[in-house]
Amino acid sequence: MKKIVFLTGAGISAESGIKTFRDSDGLWENYRVEDVASIEGWYSNPKLVIEFYNERRRQLETVKPNRAHEVIAELEKDFDVTVVTQNVDNLHERAGSTNIIHLHGELTKIRPVDGDDGDAIDIGYADLSINDKDSRGVQLRPHIVWFGEAVPMIEKAAKIVSRADILVIVGTSLAVYPAAGLIHYAPSGIPLYLIDPKPSGLNHPRLTQFVEKATTGMERLKNELING
Repeated sequence: MKKIVFLTGAGISAESGIKTFRDSDGLWENYRVEDVASIEGWYSNPKLVIEFYNERRRQLETVKPNRAHEVIAELEKDFDVTVVTQNVDNLHERAGSTNIIHLHGELTKIRPVDGDDGDAIDIGYADLSINDKDSRGVQLRPHIVWFGEAVPMIEKAAKIVSRADILVIVGTSLAVYPAAGLIHYAPSGIPLYLIDPKPSGLNHPRLTQFVEKATTGMERLKNELING
């Protein structure tokens, strides 16, 4: 069974109604990205950061996976599929995908400030409070990889990409590192696909781009992969 690796970004969830921090001049839901998505922002005003992610969690509960998420999950019937996502939402999981690597953390989880991925606690769509501590009395924080922090899952993702038979990039401009570097781990000779409504500046001899939104692009890709 061929291995397909999907690299997904904000564009795939935008059609479900989730806005990205690149939608409006560096603002994310009217907040400066530096204030709510950086480690400096956390140290400066943790209460603001906590409330921001509470709001994002509440919003996430109201939206649903779209056809692009569903098609990726459906491809597990015919391929060995791994999703490497820059998104912190759970729409891939809710669509039925079973093998997902979250590079930038997960919105529905929290962890102690001195913890790592293994210490994450799933709280679903519940709120977190500035007064919430773990059993040791350590402050709990959103399980999000902010600007200024290391990306602990990047090495695992690179290994997955290095074993791919097909690599598909959906809804991301690959402008943010280290995620942007993952394409360079793809084995030479494998087919590469890019699905994004904006033409890409990527110059690659094996790259096929579908210049369209994620939902229609994924339907087109599925037909091509299944029917040839």
